[in-house]
Amino acid sequence: MGERRESKKRETRQRISDVATELFFARGFDAVTLDEIAAAANVSKMTVFNYFARKEDLMLDRQDDLKLLFFREAIRARPQGQSPIAELRALMGKLREQKHPFARFDRHTADFWRFVAASPSLEARLRELNDEATEGLAIELAGPKPDGLARLAAGMIVLTVRTARQEAVHVFERGGSAKKANAVFFALIDQGFAAAQGMAATDALG
Repeated sequence: MGERRESKKRETRQRISDVATELFFARGFDAVTLDEIAAAANVSKMTVFNYFARKEDLMLDRQDDLKLLFFREAIRARPQGQSPIAELRALMGKLREQKHPFARFDRHTADFWRFVAASPSLEARLRELNDEATEGLAIELAGPKPDGLARLAAGMIVLTVRTARQEAVHVFERGGSAKKANAVFFALIDQGFAAAQGMAATDALG
């Protein structure tokens, strides 16, 4: 019974997010109200707030929470003797081989991130999510009281992912292909993660 309830909650959350995203793309983020989203999703405005604390989260749909979830699971399940950052580099390689949506760029992905970049409120919220993800990742790397090195390494990893994503979008803007965008994305991912690993090489993080 509990599993069915949780499944229904996930479906409702996804439906609200999908409806909101469609409205945002059709009319612009600022032009769409929460009342309109609730009506289109056939739920109450309070239900929308139950799943999404802020309007911006309807569009971003906790992008950085998803990123942190992948990273957290990889760090906790890594083989004995494998450093956390080395495991994260291996994870990105696996996601690339699997062509996982988190590690794949196409024109639809680029359109999404261009839409986010065009909205000051979405960009501001994304920066907040990045800050939250950095702190959460630092805790995963070094425990409940991470030091400056752990925060620096975590910040570099989160910034690497964001920068790689931005550069992949720029490839499309210059008329490049999805293949080229993915190559740029993963080249920067590998360089950034390698730098974070090298920086922490003298510590247990590396």
